[in-house]
Amino acid sequence: MKVQNKSLRPEEKLEKMGLILPKKREKAGNYLSCVQTGNLLFLSGVVSHEFIGKVGSDLTMEEGYEAAKTAALLALTTIKEELGELSRVKKFVKLLGLINSTLDFTSHAKVMNGASDLFVELFGEETGGHARTAIGVILPRGAAIELDIIVEVE
Repeated sequence: MKVQNKSLRPEEKLEKMGLILPKKREKAGNYLSCVQTGNLLFLSGVVSHEFIGKVGSDLTMEEGYEAAKTAALLALTTIKEELGELSRVKKFVKLLGLINSTLDFTSHAKVMNGASDLFVELFGEETGGHARTAIGVILPRGAAIELDIIVEVE
């Protein structure tokens, strides 16, 4: 569902899209959820806990897309908690998408569109568009997706 009204705050757009920001999860180690230096906010890896397994065997490409979207929503939870409101995001700068996939899986970019599509739909191309890398890896606890994100903030 495309939301075109640019006057809506990102939180209002999420509601119109029928999406809810998930609750923040417990950290898995001794690190910060995010670090701001100057006008850049660096998020620690955000994992989609709802989708476990390898894309290409345990999960379909479509399920991988949903896992990336779910992880992106969790990243937005972290950003909102840090900034107070999502409208303080000036630009999504970089998205590194790590995909737990089989050796023969080759649709990493399509899977990572789950996160990219959400950011662009929610914030528009100018703010939500970003540089991106999507690679296949083995992830902790069998997670399907992990996102590493850098955003410019006001």
